[in-house]
Amino acid sequence: MDFRLSEEQAALRESVRDFAREAVAPVIADHYERHTFPYEIVRQMGKMGLFGLPFPEEHGGMGGDYFALCLALEELARVDSSVAITLEAAVSLGAMPIYRFGTDEQRERWLPKLLSGEALAGFGLTEPGTGSDAGGTRTRAVLDGDEWVINGSKAFITNSGTDITALVTVTAVTGTNPDGSKELSTIIVPSGTPGFTVAPAYSKVGWNASDTHELTFDDCRVPAGNLLGARGRGFAQFLRILDEGRIAIAALAVGLAQGCVDESLRYAKERQAFGQPIGNYQAIQFKIADMELKAHTARLAYYDAAARMLAGEPFKRQAAIAKLHASTVAVDNAREATQIHGGYGFMNEYPVARFWRDAKILEIGEGTSEVQRMIIARDLGL
Repeated sequence: MDFRLSEEQAALRESVRDFAREAVAPVIADHYERHTFPYEIVRQMGKMGLFGLPFPEEHGGMGGDYFALCLALEELARVDSSVAITLEAAVSLGAMPIYRFGTDEQRERWLPKLLSGEALAGFGLTEPGTGSDAGGTRTRAVLDGDEWVINGSKAFITNSGTDITALVTVTAVTGTNPDGSKELSTIIVPSGTPGFTVAPAYSKVGWNASDTHELTFDDCRVPAGNLLGARGRGFAQFLRILDEGRIAIAALAVGLAQGCVDESLRYAKERQAFGQPIGNYQAIQFKIADMELKAHTARLAYYDAAARMLAGEPFKRQAAIAKLHASTVAVDNAREATQIHGGYGFMNEYPVARFWRDAKILEIGEGTSEVQRMIIARDLGL
C-alpha cells in the first residue's frame, strides 16, 4: 500500500496550503476574536472549487474524491479549524446527503449552489438532551396531505444560520417500525420556511469563527417531496454519512496536530532562554519529536481509512480508529504546543492558543471518543 501522493494530489495540497497561509492566516485571528463568520474566505474557497472536490463534474463538482477533500481539510486546519470545519460540514454533512440519497430533482435544485460554495447546508441530527443517542430522537414529522409537519429541536448544528445557508436536512420520527422501534426519516427544510427558527449563535469555547446554532421547528411545513431518500431510512443514512465524516474529522484533527508542530518549531528556533534558543534543549526537542510522531501516525490512520472507503471495502472500524486516534493526538499536541510557548501560549495572539481551544471538540463532535471505542469493539465482535 503506497501512501505517497500523486502529482495531482500533491499540487492540491500545496495550493490549499498556500491559500491557508496567505489568505486565512492574516485575518482569521480577528474573526475568531470577534466571533464573526469569514464570508470572504468561504467565497474564495468556493472559487477554488473546494466545496465541490469529492463530487462528479455532472453535478457541478470537481470530479475528485473524498481523499482530496481530506487533504484540503488537513492543510486548512494547520492554520485554523473554524475554516476547516466550515468546509467539512458543508461537504460531508451538508451536500453529501443530497448527493448520496437525493432524487434527481433535489440534486438539480440544491447541488449547484452547494458545490460552488454559493450556499451552505446543515445536517440536523443531534438534539438537546440526547447527544450521541440518535435513537432518542424526539423531533417528529407527520404527513398531512402533501406536506410534512415538523415539530422539535436540534442542537449544535454547524452552518445552519449563516446568510448563505440554504437548507438543513433534519432527522425526524415519522412512524413506528414493525419491531416497535422508531421509524426515522430525513427531510429537507429550506431556510426561511415558516415555523423553522434559528436561535442566536452559541457562545463556544472554540471554533469561534464557525457557525453553530440550536434549531426549533414549530408546525414547520415542507412539501412531501422534501423527503430525502426512502421513508424510514434516516438511521441508515446518517450512519453512512457519519462513517465518512469521521475520516474527514480525522484529517482536520491531523491538520491541527501538525499546525502545533509547525508553530512549536518556529517558536523553539526564535525563543531565547539562558543564552540560547530553547530548541537547543533536549526537553523541547523530545516534546516536538513526540508531537511529530503522533501527527504522522494519525495521518497514516486516516489515509488508510480513506483508501479502504474509496476501494469499496468495509471501513467503519478504520474510520473510528482514525477519528479516535487523530482527535486524541490533536488534544495532546495542542497541550504540548501551549506548554512550549509558555506564557505566550496563553495569549490569543498566538495560534497555539486557538489550537488549544479548538482541539477538545474533536473528541466530541461527530461521535465522541467513547462512541468510537464502542464502534471498534463491536466490529471486533464484542
